[in-house]
Amino acid sequence: MTDTISARPLELPIEPDAGSRRLSTAKAMQEAIAQRMDRDDSVFVMGEDVGPYGGIFSSTSGLIERFGPDRILDTPISETAFIGLGIGAAVEGMRPIVELMFADFFGVCMDQIYNHMAKIHYESGGNVRVPMVLMTATGGGYSDGAQHSQCLWGTFAHLPGMKVVVPSNPYDAKGLMTAAIETDDPVVFMFHKGIMGLGWMQKNRRAVGPVPEEEYLVPIGKARVARAGTDVTIVTLALSVHHSLDVAEKLEADGISVEVLDLRSLVPLDRDAIVRSVAKTGRLIVVDEDYQSFGLSGEVIAAVVERDPSLLKHVARVCVPDVPIPYAHQLEYAVLPTPARIEKAVRDAMAT
Repeated sequence: MTDTISARPLELPIEPDAGSRRLSTAKAMQEAIAQRMDRDDSVFVMGEDVGPYGGIFSSTSGLIERFGPDRILDTPISETAFIGLGIGAAVEGMRPIVELMFADFFGVCMDQIYNHMAKIHYESGGNVRVPMVLMTATGGGYSDGAQHSQCLWGTFAHLPGMKVVVPSNPYDAKGLMTAAIETDDPVVFMFHKGIMGLGWMQKNRRAVGPVPEEEYLVPIGKARVARAGTDVTIVTLALSVHHSLDVAEKLEADGISVEVLDLRSLVPLDRDAIVRSVAKTGRLIVVDEDYQSFGLSGEVIAAVVERDPSLLKHVARVCVPDVPIPYAHQLEYAVLPTPARIEKAVRDAMAT
């Protein structure tokens, strides 16, 4: 087995020059996994349709041809069984990447995720590590219905013992995946369908972007200023980063300067980056495709209020209301944090 310490990838700056080579987010994730598998025989992938099908959102395309069925394992439709298998393998020294097809399916295997994957290190007094990546698709906008369209990252982030990362672009997807595989802690890697750059889904111009060929790490727990601004701070993640950037570009013509902060990690949460941005703008809008109540949006606001409530002269949330995600296209878009809802929130903030 390759020594993963001596083969450790380079930790690049948070916003390096990524060069001119361009990949989709799906391809960037595949490359990160393949490069780690080349270097470390303990890394393997398993889940439903991760083999010849390549993952339903192409997260594992081409890997079975390269590494074979002994390291890319198609599993039965039994999430409890194969996540439990991944936990056991991690405890015994392997580094599994386990795909839970949709984040919505966590309910059928929550005991394995939270009572075992997340708690074994604590319950063993720190003697047993669980170096495992639980990879899962999130997000709505594609008429996938109430059981296939949720984000739920706030639910995972609420439960101690797991790191939670949510990339918004190809560069971060590769670097965060590499970092997730390298860490000795369980990591929930949540990717939004809308950022994957798949031809059969709605086009997203930022879902293909520059990605270095060499291995590199994006540090878990460090947010990124996706766009600098002085009037309003938007704190967001995943596909909502793209929507927020579109709004910021549009409003620039009206003299409104919007700063967009891409969280990238929920656990650990970069509270310092949130406070720095709000200290500059004084206006905070949290855009989150997860449900509004008891979730990420409230935690972001609390991060500022607990540090210095005087920083805020305006605060608002653009989230999914506390209803199941509708199947009907028009109803679905009525609850999602669309660019129109984000723009209205920014204009309202500027009116205060």
